[in-house]
Amino acid sequence: MSQPVTLPTLLDIEASGFGRGSYPIEVGIARPDGSSCAFLIQPLEEWTHWDPKAELLHGISRARLEREGYPVRHVAQWLNDELHDIGTVYSDSWGYDNTWLSLLFHHAGMIPRFRLEALRRLLDERQMAIWSDVKEAMLEEGDIRRHRAGDDAKLLQLTYARTLKLSAED
Repeated sequence: MSQPVTLPTLLDIEASGFGRGSYPIEVGIARPDGSSCAFLIQPLEEWTHWDPKAELLHGISRARLEREGYPVRHVAQWLNDELHDIGTVYSDSWGYDNTWLSLLFHHAGMIPRFRLEALRRLLDERQMAIWSDVKEAMLEEGDIRRHRAGDDAKLLQLTYARTLKLSAED
C-alpha cells in the first residue's frame, strides 16, 4: 500500500505588469490540504506602473485594488502567519514571484519567515516531460480561472499531484 502524498504548498502572484516598476497586486496560495485562498493588495502611492495588457489577463483593475485590496503589511503578515510552519513554498515563476514577494516584504518593513523555491526542484524528469500536457488537461477539466493567484496556485498543485501519479504508473 502506498503512502498518501503530502501536497506541496504553492504560491502565485499576479502583478501590475512585467519588468521595471511592476508590483504585486494579488498573492494566492494552495495549502497541503488542498484548500486555497488569495488576497488583493492595495497599491502604494509610489507604485504607479500599470500595464493594460496585464489587466486584460487577470481582469483586476487598479480601482478595484484601491477599493478592495488589503494593505501591504497586512498581506505580508498573513503570508508569514500561513507559511512560517510550512517553511518552504513553491512557485512556477520563481524569478518573477520572488522579486514581487521581496518588494512586498520590503515595503511592509518585514522579513519573510518562509522560503520560496522554484517548483521545478520538486519535479523529476518524467513529471517535467508531461507537465504542460497535464496542466492543459486540468484546465479543460476544471473551472479554474486563469491568471488569478489562488486559482493558479491550485492549478499548479493539482498538476503536480497528477504528474506525480502518472509518472509513478510508468
